[in-house]
Amino acid sequence: MANNYFQFKQFIIQQEKAAMKVGTDGVLLGAWACVENCHRILDVGTGTGLIALMLAQRNKKAEIQAIDIDEGAVLQAKENFIASPWNERLAVEQISVQNYKAECTNKFDHLVSNPPYFNNSLKNNNQSKAMARHTHMLSFRELINSAILLTNENGKLSVVLPYGSEIDFCKTAQDEGFSLSRILRIKPTPKKSYSRVLIELTKQDKVTLYEEEMIIEDKGRHAYSDKYIELTKAFYIKM
Repeated sequence: MANNYFQFKQFIIQQEKAAMKVGTDGVLLGAWACVENCHRILDVGTGTGLIALMLAQRNKKAEIQAIDIDEGAVLQAKENFIASPWNERLAVEQISVQNYKAECTNKFDHLVSNPPYFNNSLKNNNQSKAMARHTHMLSFRELINSAILLTNENGKLSVVLPYGSEIDFCKTAQDEGFSLSRILRIKPTPKKSYSRVLIELTKQDKVTLYEEEMIIEDKGRHAYSDKYIELTKAFYIKM
């Protein structure tokens, strides 16, 4: 059973109310997404609020709006935001991104998401987990189209996906008007296949694609690679 909380260097994630607990996917995206010059950021499917909190730690001025369709997740994220040092720059609302884009009038610089990615697979009996994991509530095209409408003329979209999903995702994104600007392919260990991919898309034209890869544990169990340590050391206590 997962712990009811996860302690990071500058904040704590309480997670008993949220269906999806703290995981490597969220930490990777929160540490990797390029938010240096952002003023407004939208976190879609915030869950515990982990990614939003990481981005608030990394960007000292950005206003960050988080949304989620699950009531428990929203209550949990609100609790975590209030307890953080960046409470005044963080907000959360229970709403789908499909409805949010119809109501929102202010554009964002960057939309980030650890989106549902299971498609046509056996759904979890836990409704909250099913909504968080399966694309029946938010397809890739719906997410991408929402990002197009919710971001400004130089806006970006950053996601973390299972390796293998990026081909369809990027093709859909390019059809909708995005360009692929950064991609990071991730292996758990040197002998294992790629398992995850981090993708950054931009509305800017004629961008140079920056591709890289990373191994999480390259020296044995819990022996993390230098690259992984460098990416996450601002957050993990033992890094």
